[in-house]
Parts: sequence; structure tokens; C-alpha cells
Amino acid sequence: MTVLVFALVALAVLALLVLVHRWVWIRLVRDTTAPGGWARRVLTGCVIGLPLLSVAALVAGRAGAPFWVQRGVSWPGFMWLALLLYLVLALLVAEPLRLLLLRRPASHADGAESGAPAASPVASGGAGYAPPDPAPPAFEAPPEAGSAGPALEGSTTAAPGGSGPGSGDGSTRRVFVARALAGAAVAAATATVGHGTYGVLRGPKVKRVTVPLAKLPRAAHGFRIAVVSDVHLGPILGRAHTTRIVEAVNATQPDLIAIVGDLVDGSVHDLGSAAEPLARLRARHGSFFVTGNHEYFSGAQQWVDHVRELGLHPLENARQELPYFDLAGVNDVAGESEGHGPDFDRALGGRDRDHRTAVLLAHQPIVIHDAVRHGVDLQLSGHTHGGQLWPGNYLAELANPTVAGLERYGDTQLYVSRGAGAWGPPVRVGAPSDITVVQLASYQT
Repeated sequence: MTVLVFALVALAVLALLVLVHRWVWIRLVRDTTAPGGWARRVLTGCVIGLPLLSVAALVAGRAGAPFWVQRGVSWPGFMWLALLLYLVLALLVAEPLRLLLLRRPASHADGAESGAPAASPVASGGAGYAPPDPAPPAFEAPPEAGSAGPALEGSTTAAPGGSGPGSGDGSTRRVFVARALAGAAVAAATATVGHGTYGVLRGPKVKRVTVPLAKLPRAAHGFRIAVVSDVHLGPILGRAHTTRIVEAVNATQPDLIAIVGDLVDGSVHDLGSAAEPLARLRARHGSFFVTGNHEYFSGAQQWVDHVRELGLHPLENARQELPYFDLAGVNDVAGESEGHGPDFDRALGGRDRDHRTAVLLAHQPIVIHDAVRHGVDLQLSGHTHGGQLWPGNYLAELANPTVAGLERYGDTQLYVSRGAGAWGPPVRVGAPSDITVVQLASYQT
């Protein structure tokens, strides 16, 4: 039954993508180019080929394709997905304007039927307007093959039904409007994606958040935890991105570093060198790591072993008693399919809940209710990317209790980072990447 539901959903998504691409082709290609011309052939090839590259980018890693193949299809394939999103949004915004601009003026026939005098050429449509010729007599022979009447420069024969560039009545205006709106949509989408790409490749910015905790001793006031999530090393973001993150984290001089999952999208064999700069992380109380759902797509155990070799401390449903508070970490819920899901009793059981503060590292915010039941004071998470691509934040809100920032659930506070990288397209719009320095504050005097 589950397989059938998945298949139906996949077919529905595929059908929607086909319809979306068909509509984009109509507005950007058919309405703006001449049939049979080189421009239409090239653009049609792009509208067909880029979606195929997107599918290849999505499945290449899990299909075990060589890493060089993954890199080759990921840039164009994923970038097209981001560009498609904002092309569709721009075209939706432009559609009412298109309909308004293409409204036909009142015809001569309409005036005649109502008994009103015929409008002058200027009143009927401005300079150069001419009413359509009356229908030819039934006995008049059709024009000979190959003959042609006056043609608009750069236009072609009108398509059946009046769609597309044509030489019929109003074709000049129709082509001009189509090209102007298509150009505006492409420019807006390209600028949006370009700016979002620059934001990711530049590296995450550092945020600072102060979190007061009731049981935290005065000696721990000002303790700094650098929270790093969702780096997503893979075919696009590699060693240079890791280096930027390490340098930004070390510059904050944290007391502790917490990497809360989705570090990678790929195997140690392909991405081990990209992760090597993590060995240069420096914090007085060490660097800690918990798995995210993408680790379980990439071979979680091999990554747990590898980050340990790099000097990080994996917390696999485990707890570390620090001088001032308990630091616990649980596996991601995606590990349940492998029998390695989160175990809160193992990570948090047997501790002094009345006098010791507990800080929990958990990749997904959805486990906050388990954290509340186990007396956690602060949960640090990622996973949501803050939505990554607006309006994706509204979808993220449907699946997560908190999309980004600090919120309180009973006696437990939850902080969700937007992440230091990006999944899929290396693009962020309305959800800039971040590294967050969480500074703990004590109520005690």
C-alpha cells in the first residue's frame, strides 16, 4: 500500500512538472519566437534538456554514479530547479498584466451593429490602425501557393487560434508584449537566483543569540556554543566551503562547537577530503557532532567514524557531563529505518534534572516534545534551512514546530539554525545561511 501511494504521488508530481514546463515553454518560447527558427529550436532544447539534468542531479548520488558525473549534472540540474521556481512566480505575476495589455479595442463591426458612427482610424487604435478586410466573396480563388502579403518585420504566420507570433491583426502588439514580459520574467528570476547563489558561496554569516537558563550556574554565564548545521558538503559545496565555515567558527572563539547534522551528501570516499578542514576547529571544551537525515542517506556509520578521526566527538544517543551542564545528543529520526534512531532515555536518563542544566543536540526540531518530557533546558537543531527558497518557509512551517530562531515550549527552549550550506541548488532566498553563537546566560547571582 505504501509503495502504491508513493507511486501515485510520484506520478502526480511528474505530471505537474510536465505541465509547468509546458506553460513556461509557451510563455518564453512559443509566444516570443518564430516557428522553425533557430531561437525556438535552441530554447525548446533547453526546456527539454534542463529538466532531464535536474532529474539526473537528484538521483545520481543514490544511484551510485561516479562523483565526476554527480558534479557534472548537479550545477546545471539544481540551478535550473531554482531558476524554474522564480520563473514561474514571475510569470504568474506577469499574467494579469499580459491579459490587460492584450485586450482588443472595440471593433468597427461592433459600432456598426449598435448604430453608432464608425470610429476614425485614430480613435479606433491609434496611428497605423486599419480595420480588418471584409471576408472575400465565396467565389474568390484563394491566393496562390508561395504568395505572401505584407509581413511584419521579424514576425511569422499566426498560429491556429491566434496564439504565438503572427502577421494577423494585432500581431505586432502581441509579440512585443510577449517578449517584454518574458524578458522581464527572465531578468527577475536570474537576478534573484544570482543573488541567492552569491549568498551561499560567500559563506554563512555569524549570528549571536543569548539564551537565559534557570539552572545554569553563575560560573557558566556567557558560555558560548557555536552551532553549525546543514553544511551539505557534496558535488557542489566542497572543501573551500568547509574552510570558510571553519575560519568563521574559529574567529568567534567559542567554548564549544556543536555540528547538528546534515554535514554531507555523499560517501567518505567522495567527500572525505572536503571534510578534512574540520580537523582545524578549535574550542575549549571540544567539538561535538550528531547525525542528520542526510547522513543516513550517505552511510551514517562511516561518517561517525570519520569525524571522530578528525577530532570531533560524536554523540550517538549519549551524554557528556561538562563542568557546568550536561551536553546530550541523539541520532536523527531517519536512523529508525536502520535501527539507530533517537534514544532519549539512553541520552538523558539517570541525570540530575533538578540541579543540572541539559543542552540537547538533535538535528530535527520535531523531537522537541520528547525533549520537553525528558527535562531538557535547551535544544539546538537545524534541518529546516529556514525554508531556503522563499516561499519554501511556508511549507517548512507545516512540517516543523519552529522553522528558525528561538522559541519556548514549556520549560524547554528550542533554537533552530537556518544552516551553513544549502541542499540541492546552492541558492538561498529569504533565508540566509548562518552560524549561530548561542551565549548561555545564568539567572543566578
